[in-house]
Amino acid sequence: MASPPAAAAGPPSPARRSEPAIDLRALGLRAPGPVHANLAPAALTEAALARHEGFLSRKGAFVAYTGAHTGRSPKDRFIVSAPRSREEIWWGPINRPIDEAAFERLQAKVLAFLEGRELFVNDGWACADPRYRHQVRVISDLAWHSLFANCLFLRPTAAERTGFQPDLTIIHASDLHADPSRDGTRSDVFIVLNLEKRLVLIGGTHYAGEIKKSVFSVLNYLMPQQSVFPMHCSANIGHGGDTALFFGLSGTGKTTLSADPERRLIGDDEHGWSADGVFNFEGGCYAKTINLTLEREPQIWNAIRFGCVLENVIIDPVTREPDFADERYTENTRAAYPVDYIDNCELSGRGGHPKNILFLTCDAFGVLPPVSRLTTDQSLYHFLSGYTAKVAGTEAGVTEPKATFSTCFAAPFLPLHPARYAAMLGERLQQHGSQVWLVNTGWTGGPEGEGKRIELPYTRAMVRAILNGDLNKVSCAPDPVFKILVPATCPGVPPQLLQPRSTWRNQSDYDAKARQLAELFRNNFANYASEVAEAVRAAGP
Repeated sequence: MASPPAAAAGPPSPARRSEPAIDLRALGLRAPGPVHANLAPAALTEAALARHEGFLSRKGAFVAYTGAHTGRSPKDRFIVSAPRSREEIWWGPINRPIDEAAFERLQAKVLAFLEGRELFVNDGWACADPRYRHQVRVISDLAWHSLFANCLFLRPTAAERTGFQPDLTIIHASDLHADPSRDGTRSDVFIVLNLEKRLVLIGGTHYAGEIKKSVFSVLNYLMPQQSVFPMHCSANIGHGGDTALFFGLSGTGKTTLSADPERRLIGDDEHGWSADGVFNFEGGCYAKTINLTLEREPQIWNAIRFGCVLENVIIDPVTREPDFADERYTENTRAAYPVDYIDNCELSGRGGHPKNILFLTCDAFGVLPPVSRLTTDQSLYHFLSGYTAKVAGTEAGVTEPKATFSTCFAAPFLPLHPARYAAMLGERLQQHGSQVWLVNTGWTGGPEGEGKRIELPYTRAMVRAILNGDLNKVSCAPDPVFKILVPATCPGVPPQLLQPRSTWRNQSDYDAKARQLAELFRNNFANYASEVAEAVRAAGP
């Protein structure tokens, strides 16, 4: 009997599929362990599984848990106070300074921690418009962080990476914890931006969103120097080439409403507006997945597959099906995936000057109209305000709706004074005639706990009416408290829903709550009143 054939040799390990080794000595890393450069998503997934960093869902998405930190740590973010940038930075509770000597010590600590460790390098691009492109290198001690970076940043080919020289380097030492008494940090977590060295240090947290938002913060500093308006918004484009922008804080519907099967998605979170139009800063999406369903958000649902990363999503141990309704670890469950996982994305990542701009807010007080038209002055007022509301239970001690004002809808990521960004928006509104709308995706009929959330099909109908021009044909009347222009009708929406006062059982309760929110707006806007024209100051409630 013939002998069976010899077993074939096993496939090479992911490390052997790396691109040519990257020399990290220029950063001060003298003797790292194996350095895996620009592994393919499949190889990164294999490496992450082999290192027991997580496991796969039924459709092959890599599932990771971030431990104690399930969201960003904004109070642990610092900017190096260096001579060339010091006078430009908007210093305060958002942009905390750290001196150069402390940064050098922390950098030495990070490099010492990474010596001898297996490292993963992802080289990608930020900015879809080649004229403003930045080369971003992410160095991490977790394979799944490299997979995350591959999802979120633009992906050059191997040939395009030849001679890659990073404009910005991010080093993420996830298990290195700072000593506040020695390192000058607030806690054991640190996110430190050195804008002059174009170097970011992250440690003490596994939450991958710190990588993404560090790049956005740096771009918010660099882009205005190139006459580009950086924006925390999603963007899509219609069949006729009309671009729309969706500004909004987390939970207001930015990703959900821009993922429209009738329009091509440019991007879901970060964009620049140049003299030639809009372009995506990223190459991927970072969608919240809490209560995600196929029926309500089919594009996002279908994007969650192999090559995607799921953060802190509960998985059935037998079927490996995600339970998107389970928030036992956090309400901030996330999916990171390449933008081309959305079926009808705009592969160029670019669009023309926006015809419509939507400011999204989730008003848990239940008093803002679900849709309203803004004048230019009102647009600047609400842009600088950046209002939304947290609902009861989202944070310890929050037992009733709590107003949140995040200027420019992006306060945690703005190195410069908000007036700089507002001025850029105002110039573009005047130049291109873009129409701005305020869309409330929050409550009606009463505040959170008494009223109910505005149904998503109604919000989609309002957005559709904005984008196809129907609301331009409808008469509008100013809201008696907030002054914004409320349309009398909207196709597919009950007329009474457009007038929030009429949806409350006790209208005097509505009046009191509206006055309360108006006062919060006025108190907050006092922070910016001296920086804007009188017409903008007068445009608020």
